[in-house]
Amino acid sequence: MNRVPVSRLGEGPGCGHCHEPLFTGHPLVLGVDEFANHAERSELPLLVDFWAPWCGPCQMMAPQFERAAGQLEPQVRLAKVDTQVAPTLAQRHGIRSIPTLILFRHGRELARQSGAMDANNIVRWTRQHLAA
Repeated sequence: MNRVPVSRLGEGPGCGHCHEPLFTGHPLVLGVDEFANHAERSELPLLVDFWAPWCGPCQMMAPQFERAAGQLEPQVRLAKVDTQVAPTLAQRHGIRSIPTLILFRHGRELARQSGAMDANNIVRWTRQHLAA
């Protein structure tokens, strides 16, 4: 786990091991093994899109979520969880419809929203719940 002071997030930090950029403006793809590292152990808030490849609204929202990542990083980490690949994560978090966004901070759920949204609404919704 890379640790970067919040004051230095805007400086384009890289991984201490591989030296790749930590923030690319694209959501991470998380499975069961990586989820806890980002949701519970990271200092950054985590916005997760729970989705499935067969879901039409999920497919429509995917490019919007991608655009939101470019606007919210590096203050918020964005990630996608394929509910077919990681059904235990979907079950653990009570996902009943997709797409569902969940905003986490320090492993705790701050907010949840089901249904597709455009990039502007994703950004607005995230910032509103982080400010609360």
